[in-house]
Amino acid sequence: ARFSFASLQSIYGQRQRKKFNLPLNDLNTLLLVKDGHLLTRSTAALEIAKQLDGLWPGFYIFKIVPAFLRDGVYDFVAKNRYKWFGKKESCMIPTPALRARFIET
Repeated sequence: ARFSFASLQSIYGQRQRKKFNLPLNDLNTLLLVKDGHLLTRSTAALEIAKQLDGLWPGFYIFKIVPAFLRDGVYDFVAKNRYKWFGKKESCMIPTPALRARFIET
């Protein structure tokens, strides 16, 4: 429960996108707002991994790789993830505890 979530289409998500001057029609990326700063794509993923349990924080070492290279790998994985890992027919229904972590406004 270290993170709260918001849909990029939500009122909150749209407000954040305007705040950081992001295109409102591009909904295919990962955004992380941390300490008032916007992190995107691989930088956001590495910051999130750093906060997780287990082996995930070890991935933070890739922060030394220039962002344009990391983002290229990020985009490649994002483009192929459904081909490699499959896609569910329907979305999961979040538990009440998980639902409470979503920012609705």
